[in-house]
Amino acid sequence: MTDFRNPEPALVKMISLADFGDAENLQANAGAAMRLALEAAGSHDGPVVLDIPLGTYHFYPEHAVRAAYHITNTASEEENPDVTKTVALLLKGLSRFTLEGNGSLFVIHGKQTMLLLDGCADIEIRNLRFDYAMPTVTEMTVERRGDHDLDVCVHPDSHYELEDGHLTWVGEGWRFREGPIQHCDMAQNTTWRVEDWPSRAERIEEIGSRRLRFHFREDAAPHVSPGMTVQMRDGIRDQVGVLILECERIRLNGMGFHFMHGLGIVGQFSADLTFADLDVTPRPETGRTVAGFADFIHCSGCRGRVSITDSRFAGAHDDAINVHGTYLCIVGQPAPDQVRVRFMHPQTYGFRAFFSGDEIAFVNAHSLASYAFGRIAAVKMLDPRELLLTLEQPTPASIGAYDVIENVTWTPEVVIARNHFARIPTRGILVSSPRKTVIVGNRFERMNMSAVLVAGDANSWYESGAVTDVRIAGNQFIDCGGEEHPVIRIAPENEPSVPDVPVHRNIRIEDNRFRTAHAVLLSAQSTEGLAFCRNEILLVGKDGSKNGLSPGGLINGLYPDGLFKLERCSGVNMADNSVDFMVAPTDE
Repeated sequence: MTDFRNPEPALVKMISLADFGDAENLQANAGAAMRLALEAAGSHDGPVVLDIPLGTYHFYPEHAVRAAYHITNTASEEENPDVTKTVALLLKGLSRFTLEGNGSLFVIHGKQTMLLLDGCADIEIRNLRFDYAMPTVTEMTVERRGDHDLDVCVHPDSHYELEDGHLTWVGEGWRFREGPIQHCDMAQNTTWRVEDWPSRAERIEEIGSRRLRFHFREDAAPHVSPGMTVQMRDGIRDQVGVLILECERIRLNGMGFHFMHGLGIVGQFSADLTFADLDVTPRPETGRTVAGFADFIHCSGCRGRVSITDSRFAGAHDDAINVHGTYLCIVGQPAPDQVRVRFMHPQTYGFRAFFSGDEIAFVNAHSLASYAFGRIAAVKMLDPRELLLTLEQPTPASIGAYDVIENVTWTPEVVIARNHFARIPTRGILVSSPRKTVIVGNRFERMNMSAVLVAGDANSWYESGAVTDVRIAGNQFIDCGGEEHPVIRIAPENEPSVPDVPVHRNIRIEDNRFRTAHAVLLSAQSTEGLAFCRNEILLVGKDGSKNGLSPGGLINGLYPDGLFKLERCSGVNMADNSVDFMVAPTDE
């Protein structure tokens, strides 16, 4: 039991799931028993440990809790008008509670939010693994590619119907035909997004048990090699893997998340979140390549410290980690001390984004610079999109037509250390918090886009805000990014016509190792106090060409042209970096 408040050992209440049914029935259908066990834990005033005997437990929707929750970055009203979540394990209002899994596996059936913590404090969940019986991302492996056809073998956990030459993927309570697609090369441990080529097939036929042949018109066959895995899903994030809502001091330790439907682990307006020794990869015995439908860890509007350490992330369908706030647009001023604000992005709305006593910043939508501050006296939600904020003092005299509000109180310190990232189709880490951020000792392996992105915008995703203290140190960046995606990208979406107004400040990139064949190492704009020091750079070329990079092509005898793109940056320090070259063999 984590000693949150130094309880005496005798005061800790021990509960076993075995007290709520016999082992065979519990494992076959554990949902009802878990609800009773959690109710028993909640009825005790002191610290409680709920012990799960080692085993495999199945959870079905008919025994789940159904409740409405608005969750950031999930789905719009048009995409998913019903925000009801089907929750396998609901922890509501619990405190000083430990869930000890003992290495057990919880198997989820149907589309469910696996775990939801609502208004909890001092919680540790440890040594527990989650997986789906039938993941909502389907998989098939290419066996043969011809000029006009393609043979695949469908994974045993992916089920389909074939009717009149058309393919429909089916699962427990869900079905789809089209949606986002990725290719996965396990030999290179990488994955990337591709166009929807299965829908281009003129006809699909079954040529054996779980074996399909796609027939295409001339020049319509996809460019995918035998041995690669094709991953498919629909595009609606109607559930999440885990939701941590308005909680404090939550710790997930030694856990496995082997598949999550929708957005992954979401921390929303919670304080002090610790994720340690997580295994966010497919279970090896399943032979799958996918562990997540979208992001793996997504923290929005959190505070205190967000710590993500010693974990493994592989097989996502979006970013591995995203930590940010949310800008709300100012759409009215009903009174001198009031502003009406609106959630702007279609997929983010409906939740409490401000609380009485919160400090807010007024931010220019064009420059992304804060020009005034205030404190909230009262909050009223007018509808799922708009809120009325009453301040303790009058609003600024002049507010721009598209200016936004940032909740400064709900911004966290961030520690992301000693993690391994692989098979990520987009970015490894996105982070935008004004408090101290440390990204240290991680290994980024073949991110298809940038390994680290520091953004911030008030016109697209509305993800705040400006950073003031970021250290990226001691990491390994192995073949990340590409010609259009710098390995490290600092890209606030401010208007370049606004002169001499930096958005981000004090970003230090030190003591890292970069290996790349064709990517820009660092792209930065509108940043003050940028350092790139003591980094080791290995440039990989072919046939002795070094991809056009050679010592003779160095800038001022130091760096090859094209490795860095800096715009509107000041106080830049680039020193003590080393550049070396390696010739890689030509692919035959």
